[in-house]
Amino acid sequence: MQLDLSFFSWQLLQTYVLHGLLFSLQLTVLATAGGIMLGTLLALCRLSGKPAFAWPAAVYVNVMRSVPLVMVLLWFFLLLPFIVGRPIGAEVSAMITFTVFQAAFFCEIIRSGIQSIPRGQIDAGYALGLGYAQTMRLIILPQALRNMTPVLLTQTIILFQDTSLVYAIGAYDLLKGFEIAGKNMGRPVEAYLAAAALYLLICSALSQLVRRMQSHR
Repeated sequence: MQLDLSFFSWQLLQTYVLHGLLFSLQLTVLATAGGIMLGTLLALCRLSGKPAFAWPAAVYVNVMRSVPLVMVLLWFFLLLPFIVGRPIGAEVSAMITFTVFQAAFFCEIIRSGIQSIPRGQIDAGYALGLGYAQTMRLIILPQALRNMTPVLLTQTIILFQDTSLVYAIGAYDLLKGFEIAGKNMGRPVEAYLAAAALYLLICSALSQLVRRMQSHR
C-alpha cells in the first residue's frame, strides 16, 4: 500500500490540526497546574496525621487511581450538566476531569517528595516556632518540589498522551483534528500516521527535557 505524501502539508495542519493541538496543550497545562495544586493539598491532608483529613484524601486518591480515565470523563460529561443545571461543553468537562483525576497521581508524587525530606527539617521548623502549614510552605515544599520536578514533568507527558481520550466525549483535540482531516480528505491511514508522528515528536522533546534536568541534578 502506497502513502500519498501530498497529504502531509501545512494546509492540513492549519485547517484541521492547529485548533486541536492548541486545545490539547491548553488542557495539559491547565490540568497540570490545577492537578499539582489540588494534589499538594491532598498530600498535605494525607500527611497531616489527622484522620478527618487523611482518610477522605486517601479514599479520593485510591478511587481515582483505580478507575479508568475514560470512565471518569464520561461520568463528569454526563453528570455535571445535571448538577449545575445547564450544559457545560466537552472542553470544560475535559478540563475539570483531567484536573481532578491527575490530582490523585500528583498527590502521590508530592507525598513521596515530602517524605524524602529528612525529618530534621520539620523539627527545625517547629523549633523556630513555625506551625505545620508554615513549615510545609516555607521549608519542606520548596525542597520537595525541586526533587520532584523530573517526576512531575514525566507525569505531565503521560497527561498529554492521555488527552487523546477526550474523543470519547467529542472534544476537538489533536487526535480529533487528524481524524477529521483523514475523513474529509479520504486519507485515514496517513492521518493516523501523522498524528502518531506528532505525538512522538512532542513527547520525545519533553522526555529529552526531563533527561537533561536529571543529568544536571
